[in-house]
Amino acid sequence: MTKLEGVRACVFDAYGTLFDIHAPLRKLAPEIGPEAENISKLWRQKQLEYTWLRSLMGVHADFWHVTGDALDYALEHYKVHELGLRDEIMALYLKLEAYPDVVESLQAVRNKGKRTAILSNGSPSMLDSAVRHAGVEKLFDAVLSVEDVGIYKPSRRVYRHAMQKLQLHDAPSICFVSANSWDAQAAAQFGFQAVRVNRFGLADDRIPGRPAALIADLGSLAALI
Repeated sequence: MTKLEGVRACVFDAYGTLFDIHAPLRKLAPEIGPEAENISKLWRQKQLEYTWLRSLMGVHADFWHVTGDALDYALEHYKVHELGLRDEIMALYLKLEAYPDVVESLQAVRNKGKRTAILSNGSPSMLDSAVRHAGVEKLFDAVLSVEDVGIYKPSRRVYRHAMQKLQLHDAPSICFVSANSWDAQAAAQFGFQAVRVNRFGLADDRIPGRPAALIADLGSLAALI
């Protein structure tokens, strides 16, 4: 495995990388029925699409708003109209479970003397809730939201925001970690040493940027740095 040289900080995407975005619908699957998994996938698809579209349109709304809009679309598409279900799903999104490899992997990275941070589309209140629910708040030096910038990833302004907040002026000194191929590739194109966690078994997207490493889970990260 190729080592990444000169890394001073590891910056992590949140949703899908640290936190299990499909946990809410999986938990409610007995009530929703066989379409729960498809609803969850469509919800995520629309959530991302709406961030990109709003960024291109120049009409920003925070991630909580976008997440609600995307859920409304998915529920309407599958004709799910149970009273109160939408609010229950949204409440669960504030308490996402961390993947099993997260805590140990973060500790291993910090034990190597590297700083750690989150850089996420999530709004500050959403990230605060997720981090506290997962019990990982002491494992990060900073939790950074795109709300400080007013545009979503993969805007270069977002990745630059991480450099500014961490006071690191050399992009390769940041190892950026994401399970989202488009995010890892955009971060690599920006200049970070990007590592893609292949949680979902996806190929690289056909966009600029090549991650420095592909790992099966976060447990392999510390050995890279």
